[in-house]
Amino acid sequence: MIKGVLFDFSGTLFRIESTEDWLRAVVVASGHDMPEAELAGCAARLEAAGAQPGGANPRRLPARLEILWRERDLSGEQHRAAYTALARGAGLPSPELAEALYDRHRDPAAWRPYPDAESTLKELRGRDVPVAVVSNIGWDLRPVFRHHGLDPLVDTYLLSYEYGVQKPDPRLFRAACDALGLHPTEVLMVGDHPAADGGAEALGCAVHFVDPLPVDRRPDALTAVLGLL
Repeated sequence: MIKGVLFDFSGTLFRIESTEDWLRAVVVASGHDMPEAELAGCAARLEAAGAQPGGANPRRLPARLEILWRERDLSGEQHRAAYTALARGAGLPSPELAEALYDRHRDPAAWRPYPDAESTLKELRGRDVPVAVVSNIGWDLRPVFRHHGLDPLVDTYLLSYEYGVQKPDPRLFRAACDALGLHPTEVLMVGDHPAADGGAEALGCAVHFVDPLPVDRRPDALTAVLGLL
């Protein structure tokens, strides 16, 4: 019987803004003058480079960044270094925009909860089902949840950079189950990445996957979780 739920963050409960909106916010804030056509082209290069945390993975990863990319979620320093390096390689009009882009993705305003995230979390709270957020990430996402009013609906956060362990390592899922006071066989892991989130199966957790579509194209995928309890 499922008594607790683990949720991934990006692509599961929240989705980052589009690459164009991400770049536009930084360009406007920095006072750069970038015509719309140039902005669109730059955004396309950033997306191909995989430079937006929470966005698409790199289509072609430079060999010099392979190890850093693989271990990026183990610390805040590695996370920033990996993504700013990818951004600088995308042909930005000004190199300092790489740091500004990284800072922008940590802004709660850059993230939108999926339409059914709040209702699903509220229903779980109403059923006294504890919830943990388990994320491969290099920064503190708690302000995102607070900004959108969802923090009171989460019991605990297990963030890879705080533990020095990243999914699919079973140790992160074990820590999450222990934090909820439940045996792994009593816990459901909900995520969007079969390789990373599927690591919970090694402990005996049930696993359910959702598609990391844009927010306006995925209205009710999380609601299905309630039927699995």
